[in-house]
Amino acid sequence: MSAVVAVIDDLREESDELDGVVGVLGEPAWRSPTPAERWTVAHQIAHLSWTDEVALLAATEPDRFGGEVTKALAAPESFVDEAADALVAAHAPDALLARWREGRQRLHQVLRDAPAGTRIPWYGPPMSVASMATARLMETWAHGQDIADALGVTRAPTARLRHVARIGVRARGYAYAVRGITAPEEEFRVELHTPDGELIAYGPESAAQRVTGPLLDFCLLVTQRAHRSDLAVTAEGRDADQWLSIAQAFAGPPGLGRLPRAERAEQGRGGHR
Repeated sequence: MSAVVAVIDDLREESDELDGVVGVLGEPAWRSPTPAERWTVAHQIAHLSWTDEVALLAATEPDRFGGEVTKALAAPESFVDEAADALVAAHAPDALLARWREGRQRLHQVLRDAPAGTRIPWYGPPMSVASMATARLMETWAHGQDIADALGVTRAPTARLRHVARIGVRARGYAYAVRGITAPEEEFRVELHTPDGELIAYGPESAAQRVTGPLLDFCLLVTQRAHRSDLAVTAEGRDADQWLSIAQAFAGPPGLGRLPRAERAEQGRGGHR
């Protein structure tokens, strides 16, 4: 099995796992508020459905996708919300679920059938098929975490989190750039431990700037699904410490992040979509 097919299969499994959570919900549960401000469970699935459809458009009709980029540039702070709001307003939960299922299946097949070397246009630089599948997996996991938090569901971490962590590590320079900060030139060492004790490492072993912690906690950090103070991710070195305060695995402007658990309980929700 090629690496590309493997990540597409992991994307399918991640989507199917989330489907197993939302597919059994009654209509009232779809209106449950999630940690993302104003977004319900329905908004989370609407966003995943819309993004899958946009990715499908980019892969199959790149000229038409250019129009979506134009819309995003015209309303960078609101186009994501507007897309989710429109789908939630237009679809009952069962229809929204069916639309997400159909769209993601079509996207998975298009990615699987794409010729070697295909580059897919996106809101930033064009992406390889593997990168697109990895990005979709990261989004599915992160928004699935929002849904799990809203419903009080505890999800067991899987080996698929390796993809999320890899994006988080590779996006280090982007996290600085999107904030107008010059990124350190020095390489970092990142050491993450899976629940079964396996070590996943990035960067030179001799690096002075180091980040260590559980794989799950690092993924929650870089997707801004938990506050750093609530996670067991540690930094050695000033630059590594700064990175953990700004890390993001997602494209777009810096997210609001999550408040510390204690403050969140007192002040309500809020965070990156």
